[in-house]
Amino acid sequence: MTGESLYFTGPEALDLRERSPEHSAEEVLVETHVSAISPGTELLIYHGEAPRDLPADETLDALDGDLSYPLRYGYAAVGEVVETGSAVDQSWQGRDVFAFNPHETVFSADPSTLIPVPDGTGPEEMVMYPTVETATTLVLDGGPRVGERVVVFGAGAIGLCVIGLLASFPLSELVVVDPLSARRERARQLGADTALAPDELTATRWDDAAGPDGADLLYELSGTPSALDDALAVAGYDSRIVVGSWYGTKSPTLDLGGDFHRDRISIESSQVSTIDPDRRGRWSFDRRTEVTLDNLASLPVESLVTHRISFDDAPDAYRLLDDQPEETLQVLLTYR
Repeated sequence: MTGESLYFTGPEALDLRERSPEHSAEEVLVETHVSAISPGTELLIYHGEAPRDLPADETLDALDGDLSYPLRYGYAAVGEVVETGSAVDQSWQGRDVFAFNPHETVFSADPSTLIPVPDGTGPEEMVMYPTVETATTLVLDGGPRVGERVVVFGAGAIGLCVIGLLASFPLSELVVVDPLSARRERARQLGADTALAPDELTATRWDDAAGPDGADLLYELSGTPSALDDALAVAGYDSRIVVGSWYGTKSPTLDLGGDFHRDRISIESSQVSTIDPDRRGRWSFDRRTEVTLDNLASLPVESLVTHRISFDDAPDAYRLLDDQPEETLQVLLTYR
């Protein structure tokens, strides 16, 4: 079957190229219905701000090679199994599946890498699986506790899913910081107690509260390196900052000379490809998948979709994300 794949060919340059995947006896062929653009990572690649010699993703079979141009990228696709290899259980035929696969009209995959779409779940809901999986991992890694003050920097699609999950915890306060007013309003709708512009958040907001000053747990999910300094400015003694952003080649310049050292502030990364070593005894990828599917069903993920653009017009989708962040949140590519 002849198909087309989206290639990043240079900074702000994209191309649709013919690509005919072949499937082995152990693989299936999937015809794509919808795929989701990851604004953070994919815009880094779009702008040429991703390290060229970094492997695309060593944990995903569909992403081979490194991040140098030209490359196929993307990791959220939902489609239908249209052919099965001779060694594959025929029950896969005709099933709707999720795959961590780049943006392309048709692709081959080992069934073990696919997630069947649950009954009652639509393609546009299921394609948000990686976003919710990342949000689930961030909450697990942060370990929010009863009565804590939590601050989330960045109300993009991942940030909003994190906010939706944190809103179910018995926190003292859930504060969201984002420069875009539309995203702050969405954060309030998903359960944030307070949503502020970056220049509105100060450490003094907790000076008169019971307990120590400052925030207890902070998430940096904005993709903006300067937000880490903002997080440090309001972090309290013995607080935790979880960084879910990937900055690519953008260099953060952290101010670690003030209270950071004496306040024993922890800064740690969170990345969905692995499970926190402290939790591996109880948590496997299968268990996280089950929890993610539950969270996918409980969060209003389809409400985060702001634009649906035909795969044939994919370059327009990236220009839209780049030029109109106030109006765009989650952009989907449609294939039929």
